[in-house]
Amino acid sequence: MTDPTTLRNQFESAGQGHVFRFWDSLNAHDRQHLLNECAEVDLAEVRNLHETLVAGQSAGGFDASGLAPIPFLEHPKHGGDSALWAKAAATGRAHLRAGKVAFLTVAGGQGTRLGYDGPKGTFAITPVRHQSLFAVFAAKIIGARKRHGQPMPWVLMTSDVNHEPTVRYFKEHHFFGLPESDVFFFRQGRMAAVDFSGKLILETKSSLALSPDGHGGSLRALARSGVAAELRQRGVTTLSYFQVDNPLVRVADEAFLGHHLLAGSDMSSKTLPKAHAHEKVGVFALNQGAPGIVEYSDLPKALAEAHDSHGRLLYRAGNPAIHAIELAFAERLGSGLDTACRLPFHRADKKIPCVDAAGNHVKPDKANGVKFEMFVFDALPFARNPLLVETLRAEDFSPVKNADGADSPATCQADLLRLHAAWLNAAGAMVPVDSTGLPAFKLEIDFSLADSPEDFAAAWKSMSRHPSLHEGVVVS
Repeated sequence: MTDPTTLRNQFESAGQGHVFRFWDSLNAHDRQHLLNECAEVDLAEVRNLHETLVAGQSAGGFDASGLAPIPFLEHPKHGGDSALWAKAAATGRAHLRAGKVAFLTVAGGQGTRLGYDGPKGTFAITPVRHQSLFAVFAAKIIGARKRHGQPMPWVLMTSDVNHEPTVRYFKEHHFFGLPESDVFFFRQGRMAAVDFSGKLILETKSSLALSPDGHGGSLRALARSGVAAELRQRGVTTLSYFQVDNPLVRVADEAFLGHHLLAGSDMSSKTLPKAHAHEKVGVFALNQGAPGIVEYSDLPKALAEAHDSHGRLLYRAGNPAIHAIELAFAERLGSGLDTACRLPFHRADKKIPCVDAAGNHVKPDKANGVKFEMFVFDALPFARNPLLVETLRAEDFSPVKNADGADSPATCQADLLRLHAAWLNAAGAMVPVDSTGLPAFKLEIDFSLADSPEDFAAAWKSMSRHPSLHEGVVVS
């Protein structure tokens, strides 16, 4: 632990001594709290970020002058090479069966936007059994472990806010049947906010204004926590990365992993055609020739609505936040040792609650400071042979982001119902559905049975009993 006097001297020398202005009025507990938070701060990094992203610059707008559409591997249902996809599936299957894959879930968020008090992963989402997002992913991982005969560790990035509740939830649910030794948790890093002159902002007299460092921080935290080293010792070489709000994600997608391996890629990403020109998803594009993501809010209206010669959106490669990342590449990015391979920070001007020089609480009505965060997709320009692979929305993407409307629990549950009705009908179960594929009654398939219609058809045929609905399929 850093000596308090030494730490204070470091902050004074960096021109940040004001964070201790209320020191004499603090009790022992609050003093220790402030010291602990200050110990998290990399003062040199804060200074560099202020100089490069804040000083002499405005928040500015996105420069779209160097954008161009990005090519991607099309799914066979949309004209892709079926033979290539079959070869990729075989390659990915062999990789899974060799125990080379671990699952990385970014789960640092709270359910605030859903009107839910708790870690987002604990939110109940399935339409019949009302299982949580975490329970869904656990079932998928259990199924993958059974199909491929390997332990396949599960790694979850939490945040300072939800770490303890998340770990407690897993313990209360006995890790959903997974061995506790195969489930790892690590906390997302935090970054200190600064005002426009580069001074650290005090949220209270005894705490800094700290915020999560973005989903890109998952790679840095994975390396710093020691979890990456543990995975490497277990023989893992590839991470299957996905976010906690998407229960449809195919966590062990053989074809996607195989394409990634066949390309010799450090990082591959799934893409799906945007539902419409202004869907609120980032878009993969080339920027000055380098692959990356353009946020939907940054893509100019004219480009968002532009079409190609086939009548398709020109910038249609939506980002569902599903990646395959080589562990060695993640470690190289996360360690920070390679100065030529570091994720950049982005600035976000925010209204940051704080205390003024007199110790009064202030809730600003306009932006008073800057927060810094990293995005995992910014790793693409550093990756060897980055690859973009098309996926099917109905089988892989239905996020739970909003309390109602688009990307809500209602739309996600409907998509789960459609998916499972389609699986049952493909297996010959004759479930009545409407014109959108929505079944006439609620049903749910245990995700440990299957992760694809092919898996489910095989599981359905192998079941020993043959009632109208088989074990593992629940109706309401």
